[in-house]
Amino acid sequence: MKKINYTAIIEKSDDGWYVGQVQEIPEAIAQGKTIDELKKNLLDALDLVIDYHREQTNSLYQGRKIIKRKLNLA
Repeated sequence: MKKINYTAIIEKSDDGWYVGQVQEIPEAIAQGKTIDELKKNLLDALDLVIDYHREQTNSLYQGRKIIKRKLNLA
């Protein structure tokens, strides 16, 4: 199975912080004092964005008969 990878777009700000965004999920934005801290924070931001979209989608289907299946991405 194909592994899904995301791309972090990273800039170093004038004040020395690293600021980044997930290219494929542009709502996921974070910052960090180091690139490693930024990457951790971007993963947290990505989780938050996915959770938000999950809640929004669940509310759209509330009360309807639907089928859900997990997609396992390696």
